[in-house]
Amino acid sequence: MKKILFTVILTLCSTTFLVACSNIDSPNAPVGGKVAEIVARDTLLVGTTGDYRPLSFCEADGTYWGFGIEVAREIAKGLGVETKFVKTSWPTLTADVLAEPQTFDLAMGGITITDTRKETMLMSEGYLANGKTILCRATDADRFHTLADLDKEDVRVMVNPGGLNEKFANEKLTHATIIVHQKNEEIPSLIAEGEADVMITEITEAPYYVQTDSRLAAPLLNEPFTKGEIGVLMRQGQEDLLQQVNKTIQRMKADGTLRLLHEKYGLVYAY
Repeated sequence: MKKILFTVILTLCSTTFLVACSNIDSPNAPVGGKVAEIVARDTLLVGTTGDYRPLSFCEADGTYWGFGIEVAREIAKGLGVETKFVKTSWPTLTADVLAEPQTFDLAMGGITITDTRKETMLMSEGYLANGKTILCRATDADRFHTLADLDKEDVRVMVNPGGLNEKFANEKLTHATIIVHQKNEEIPSLIAEGEADVMITEITEAPYYVQTDSRLAAPLLNEPFTKGEIGVLMRQGQEDLLQQVNKTIQRMKADGTLRLLHEKYGLVYAY
C-alpha cells in the first residue's frame, strides 16, 4: 500500500512539473538546470538598475516600468512564471550577477553587449540598437558637433558611476572636466540647470529627456559615437536559460511584439 501511495504522489508531482514546463517559450525547451529552478520557484528574478528611462525605471512606490521591463515580463511569460524585479546598480552590476548566493537570475534594462562582459558572463542576442551620444542644453545645441568639441577644458561632462558612460568619458575626453554624479536619473535636470554642460548617454535614453524637457537637446542623436546593442546579462553555466531568453527575443522579433515596443517608447527599430 505504501509503495502504491508513493507511486501516486510521484506521478502527481511529475505531472505538475511537466505542466509548468509546458508553458516555456519553446516546445523543445530543456527541462533541468536553471530553467527548472525558475519554474519550480514560479518566479523569474530580474536584476535592474531602475534609473534608466525609458528602459528601466523604478517609481517611488516601487513600481517598475520601461522597455526592458516589458521584455523581462515577456521572458517570464515564455517560461510560464511571474516576474520580480531586484534592484542593482551600474557600479555593482557585475559583482551582483556573479554573487553567491544569486540574488537574481538575469539582469537587463540598458545593458550593452560587450566582449569584456562576455568573457566572464553570458549575454543574449540584442533586442535594442544602442550607441553613445550626448544631452546638452537646447541653447548649446550648436556648440557641439564632434567629439573634439566636447574634449575641451571649459566643457563640463557629467556621467553616472561604474558604467560604460563613465568609461567612455574617461577614455575619450582627456581635456574636459569629468563630473561623476551618483544618480543617473538626476543628471538630465542638472544639465538643464547648468550644473554641467553635457551628459554622456545613449541614443535609447536621450530622446526621452528631449521630449519631456524643452530645456534639453540631443544634437548628435543621429550620429552616435559608438554603435552596439542592448541585451540580457547572466552568469555562466546558465546556458539553458540563455537559450530560452534568445528564443523569446527571436519570437518577439518574428511576431512584431518587439517592433510595437519600439514604437510605444519612441525608439528606432533596427531588426
